[in-house]
Amino acid sequence: MVFPRRGARAPRTTAHTGTGLLLGAARHSAGRTTAVFVCSAASAGASLALPAVLGRTLDLSLGGAGGAGFWPVLCIALIGAEVLLDALEALLSGVASARATAWLRLRALTGLLGAPPDRAARLTPGDLATRLSANATEAGTAPVSAAALAASLLAPAGAVVALFLIDLWTAVAFLAGVPLLALVVRAFARGTSDSVARYQAVQSVIASRLVEVVDGARTVAAAGTAERERDRILAPLPELAVQGRRMWQVHGRAVARGGVLMPLLTTGVLAVGGVALAAGRISVGELLAASRYATLAAGIGAGAGLVGSLVRSRSAASRTAALAGLAPMAYGTARLPADGPGRLELRGVRVVRDGRPLLTGVDLTIPGGVSAAVVGRSGAGKSTLAAVAGRLTDPDAGRVLLDGVPLESLAYGPLRREVGYAFERPVLFGDTIGEALAAGPDRASPGRIRSAARAASADAFVRLLPRGYDTPPGEAPLSGGELQRLGLARAFAHAGRLLILDDATSSLDTVTERQVERALARDVRAGTRLVIAHRLSSAVRADLVVWLEEGRVRAVGTHAELWRLPAYRAVFAAREAETPASETAAPASETATPTAAGLPGNLAHGEPGR
Repeated sequence: MVFPRRGARAPRTTAHTGTGLLLGAARHSAGRTTAVFVCSAASAGASLALPAVLGRTLDLSLGGAGGAGFWPVLCIALIGAEVLLDALEALLSGVASARATAWLRLRALTGLLGAPPDRAARLTPGDLATRLSANATEAGTAPVSAAALAASLLAPAGAVVALFLIDLWTAVAFLAGVPLLALVVRAFARGTSDSVARYQAVQSVIASRLVEVVDGARTVAAAGTAERERDRILAPLPELAVQGRRMWQVHGRAVARGGVLMPLLTTGVLAVGGVALAAGRISVGELLAASRYATLAAGIGAGAGLVGSLVRSRSAASRTAALAGLAPMAYGTARLPADGPGRLELRGVRVVRDGRPLLTGVDLTIPGGVSAAVVGRSGAGKSTLAAVAGRLTDPDAGRVLLDGVPLESLAYGPLRREVGYAFERPVLFGDTIGEALAAGPDRASPGRIRSAARAASADAFVRLLPRGYDTPPGEAPLSGGELQRLGLARAFAHAGRLLILDDATSSLDTVTERQVERALARDVRAGTRLVIAHRLSSAVRADLVVWLEEGRVRAVGTHAELWRLPAYRAVFAAREAETPASETAAPASETATPTAAGLPGNLAHGEPGR
């Protein structure tokens, strides 16, 4: 995947709209789409030649001049060519549509994965699945539909010219009804556009609810709410039916009007042609050709189906373009100093999401090599701080620096190699557990994976699995704590100078958590640790504690220093009843570490706003 450099802006052109995305898909499949047009145009040419050849054959046969000669053979050849060209067009259309769909999905997926995770998370999984599957497939047919529509106009246009050549008044009779035909097509296109957009939106809602329920199937079963959830998933069905009926009503009206208008046009041409035949201006064969050309000319109404397909494709492309148009994170070309200790600085950081400030005026310095715990009540902004610290999102104001280098100026590779994460609910990607742990900016070796798994207390239970590290993640019966340990193992295997643990030990028991902390200090690459802490024990054992309150840093210092403040103790009040007293005492041996003791005095505790 290619990421834009620092300062690079994604150009706000039509590429971010449904029409722009369709134009890009058309350029990508230009060769195959051109081949579809050529085949369709050649088929139209054969269909235009056939009435004239048939008429000539009939005139020669009725003339009794010794046979029609090669003209019947030419008729058969034209019919065969038309059939073969139609078959080739169908084959090329399928290939071109598949290629265009793949290109659209790649663009949408690239936009989705290149955007900050918090922006991508605003779309539900069901909605994303609908946009990347059904919507992308429908949008991918647009280049072929456009080529077929353009070619479909050749036969009616050529047929009108042929009517002029046979007899002027037959062409005039047909053209008199063309305005009515145009009104039918226009009404069809307008009516289809709105109903299709609404239909696709309702589809997305149903898919989103279905994915939510499948993901929470155990909760639904335990709560006994299966019927209620079923009703909630199916609640939009009446609206879906309404929009579906609208589409078919629009289509039905167009077909009905066209079904009345086209025979009238053909009948009018035949009537005028009959008069011309009686007057001796045309022959019987020419009258036959005129009737066939009138049918071909009336076929312009058949393009309404292709117009409808293009309308549906454009609506689907607009939904796919919303993913492709997600603003990507810009990266620079800077590198981190080779001997940097992992010093993290936040200067005037402010983060606002959906109009709500999550972090405000955060000024914070975490010395290199320090283990810092971030504590605070729920909603204080702890996870937002973790996301900003490792550049999973950018602040709306302020800067974040690692070893003196602004994160936004770093190249993508160095940033991800030196900043690692472990999360509360990790997801394992890969065909095997070993592959999932090895995946990262640089692929970890099997030895490094096992060492990291031992540090995370995961190696023992992984080796007990039927196929060990070769077990597919989906076949491994993992508890929440075991899954967290695998997430930690993956982070340890790729540890850089800054490791951020976002509540990554919440499902571990106290003994295992302590074992992991000891191994992290002893066996994992040395560096700065930023721990989003909910347990008192994590704050007790940290070198430094960052106390957040309502998106602001209320105080920074050692746990022993902050424990003197009643408001700080109140943060952990809810856990005191279930936490051993030995953990709340904050002995000096666990808090007054050499690293923390050397901190400047101005990093100690303070009151709100300081």
